[in-house]
Amino acid sequence: MKRVVVAVLLSLLVITLMAPIVFAAEEAAGGSSANIDYYAMAVLGCGLAIGLAAFGTGIGQGLGLSRACEGVARNPGASGKITTTLIIGLAMIESLCIYALVVVLIVFFVNPFKL
Repeated sequence: MKRVVVAVLLSLLVITLMAPIVFAAEEAAGGSSANIDYYAMAVLGCGLAIGLAAFGTGIGQGLGLSRACEGVARNPGASGKITTTLIIGLAMIESLCIYALVVVLIVFFVNPFKL
């Protein structure tokens, strides 16, 4: 598990360092350097942010569902209350990922270099 985490982090580091070089080709086509650097970093930041948000909410939903199943298995009479609480909790967890998506879309589509 530790090797996988190290490999993923190194891959992200390489991608982060290589993105400005890849997007530098657009500068020769007439774009401003600050504009290209902003969009290169915005794309990387947005991808990383929504990926982490989806990863975190997926773990949270899995843990919540697992605990709810255990609760129903231990006390079948309380399944109605557990199900209601589970659905409300899952909706709250999913809303965190939707908020992250909204922030990512704002960062991605707002151009700070327009006057």
